[in-house]
Amino acid sequence: MAKLFHVPLSPFCRKVRLCLAEKKIECELAEERYWEQDPDFLRRNPAGKVPILRIDGKTMAESTPICEYLDEKYPEPALLPRSADARYEVRRLVAWFDDKFHHEVTSKLLYERVNKKVMGQGYPDSSNIKQGAKAIKYHLDYMAWLLDHRRWLAGDTMTLADFAAAAHFSALDYISDVDWHRSEVVKDWYAKIKSRPAFRGILADQVSGFPPPAHYADLDF
Repeated sequence: MAKLFHVPLSPFCRKVRLCLAEKKIECELAEERYWEQDPDFLRRNPAGKVPILRIDGKTMAESTPICEYLDEKYPEPALLPRSADARYEVRRLVAWFDDKFHHEVTSKLLYERVNKKVMGQGYPDSSNIKQGAKAIKYHLDYMAWLLDHRRWLAGDTMTLADFAAAAHFSALDYISDVDWHRSEVVKDWYAKIKSRPAFRGILADQVSGFPPPAHYADLDF
């Protein structure tokens, strides 16, 4: 059986979990307090980051290469399209959420409100929270523009781009940091992807000291 070393609210870990679940790959979850820099953990990944996936006799790191490996090794259902142009758009959007969105929003909201407390790194920085709350509006508007022209973020079919975005938004939704009233089309997109069986494990997550809001697991939020 595969084994994933993860942190429940990490969007990068959640992206891998969604891919595993969508492809119905049975996987054991092991929560890893990566910030403690345990020697055994560092032997698994000297970069000191999660997720780390053990599968097919390999130990793999970095969420996007892991997801692309899973899509190539276990091709059904496909999360990357066949054409070069379509694959480029998926990869562009995965990078958008894992780089730009993470830097401007997730690190400013989730990391300030949750990670600092869990890791014992002090109190949230209110200026960072204000920046994140402002930046998420821009990203919601961009997603709304995309979804006005497409059925899913990268085109007519659900792809890894949707899982990358949903991984970040589900983590932020856990701490009620998404204004779902800003865009009906984005809210509908999230409700659609949230209703997939692959999402069940994520919606069952509980983080000690941070109970999820009442709407978190509600499919008709």
